[in-house]
Amino acid sequence: MAANESHYTLPLPKFEKPVRLLIVVAPYYKDIADNLVAGARAVAAAAGAAADVIEVPGALEVPAAIATASRMSNYDGFVALGCVIRGETTHYDTVCNDSSRGLMLLGLEGVALGNGILTVENRAQAEVRADPAGQNKGGGAAAAALHLVALSRKWAGQSKGVGFLPLGETIRIAQDDKGPTRA
Repeated sequence: MAANESHYTLPLPKFEKPVRLLIVVAPYYKDIADNLVAGARAVAAAAGAAADVIEVPGALEVPAAIATASRMSNYDGFVALGCVIRGETTHYDTVCNDSSRGLMLLGLEGVALGNGILTVENRAQAEVRADPAGQNKGGGAAAAALHLVALSRKWAGQSKGVGFLPLGETIRIAQDDKGPTRA
């Protein structure tokens, strides 16, 4: 059983410049969402990051809100929070798969985010996972976002060069009377 396993957790990254996180939460199960947010806020504070919180109607709206904020705001990273509990219909599968897929696509586009949307069979599982003193999945999602922010800052400004031309070699553009430029 996974609950009895021990897991290694990376230490929180250290930052030279301030970090701003946006926590996007779907509070359909308000008590569970509140615990997820509390865990995320605590981890953000432990890393010295500022965290704002916005609410959206449901888990399917979380990726859209993060996509909009990543285009239109100046947050360094994002924390996706919510809870989907299996019901009697296939709606559970749609919400779980599509919210997860939306977040994964954002991550592959370079958005630093942590996914803390719980997908569980019952309320008891959600309560244990959301509890900041328990599994603290909200805190884990904030930590994931912070680690990705640290990586994006580490790699910012680095370049591999242009096409087949290695970084630093001269590029001469046709009909450019200003002389050579540097890549």
